[in-house]
Amino acid sequence: MIATDAVSPPARHKGYKNRRRLSRELALQGIYQWRLAGGNARDIDLQLQQVNFYSRADGSYFSDLLQGVLEHIHTLEAQIQPHLDRQLSELSPVECSILLIGTYEMVHHLEIPCRAIINEAIELAKSYGGTDGHKYVNGVLDKLAIQLRATELQYVPTRNRGTRKT
Repeated sequence: MIATDAVSPPARHKGYKNRRRLSRELALQGIYQWRLAGGNARDIDLQLQQVNFYSRADGSYFSDLLQGVLEHIHTLEAQIQPHLDRQLSELSPVECSILLIGTYEMVHHLEIPCRAIINEAIELAKSYGGTDGHKYVNGVLDKLAIQLRATELQYVPTRNRGTRKT
């Protein structure tokens, strides 16, 4: 179980954080907890509502992420697995949880651009994951975006936006 006093956003992210980012952080903590200790989404949701920064998060978005990921866990894992170089169970619980959130958002939140989803996942991995976990998360979600959001990516400039020749 997560001690509600001890859970807070990492210190290196001082300053403004938007409500959705805080919601993703809470969902990450809940999915991480579920992967390690089990339990049900509703109990984890209620427990995380007691965290000291919950009031600054988008509570409905947090609940959607947590409950949605856990409800669709098998489908999400099946979508992620082909893009991995090892079994999903061999990933760190943090990176695995971040990939689940990112995949869920790509499938169920089409109103959010896939590049925004990937960037948010990278930031979570930098804050909570291993040293190079963000690079792995980026690579996997880039591959998933090509599969899940191909139409959207046709209209998104490449990473070399600033170097386009006219």
